[in-house]
Amino acid sequence: MFLLPYPILLLLTFLSTQFELCSAWLSIPNSGMATMTHYDLPLDYITACGCTTKSTHYPTAALSQMAFGSSNAYGPGCGRCFRLGLVDTWVSDPPYILTDSQRKEKQLVVKVTDLCPMNGNGWCSANASSTNPGGAYLNFDLAFPSPNGAIPSDWFPSNESFYGFTDFGVWNVTFEQVSCVDQWAGGKDGAALGSVEGQGPESVCCPKDPLTNSSSVCPSYSDANGIAYVFFLPSSFWNGLELKYSTI
Repeated sequence: MFLLPYPILLLLTFLSTQFELCSAWLSIPNSGMATMTHYDLPLDYITACGCTTKSTHYPTAALSQMAFGSSNAYGPGCGRCFRLGLVDTWVSDPPYILTDSQRKEKQLVVKVTDLCPMNGNGWCSANASSTNPGGAYLNFDLAFPSPNGAIPSDWFPSNESFYGFTDFGVWNVTFEQVSCVDQWAGGKDGAALGSVEGQGPESVCCPKDPLTNSSSVCPSYSDANGIAYVFFLPSSFWNGLELKYSTI
């Protein structure tokens, strides 16, 4: 049996207690400002919500954990659709600011199919008492680039000659909840809607259009199964720390 040294156990207990104090799930407003990052998602991959594999053929995103509503599997954020509009970049200096005409053009409707977990002070780290580094409570982690071209490879604007790179990484965006059936590119494709077949309701939950059918909103898998909120210590916490285990 391996035991952590008592001071480390005491510190972890304190941190988990402090985390619990600020870990209430976030209510998702109908519209507002958020940040947006992007991540790689293979085509036909089954993500946290358990949406159909065909959903990956259309624009999808992961939602930051506390807005998603669960630290594991599915949550109330699953299946919702949002219209996201680019505003400006966060990490570049100076920021790349879209013109009014660009802002009208650079809008995209995504379906939330995945969880973006909390990790230290990352972009999906916001909770009820603290925003993410960009000052936002919500972060949409866009599945991009799209293997099948659901989102054009040149959709994000850039200015390589000025900045020296094309991927700005983090954007400030507007968001608005919209009907999946009416507004999402996969809304008329029955194979792209709903949960993957062959799994029980306790394993997957991906409503077709929770905005228009509130009774279909997913419960929190974490709450239903008594799973504690998941949190991660930043790597800097462990740097230089030598753990000595004792055995019994």
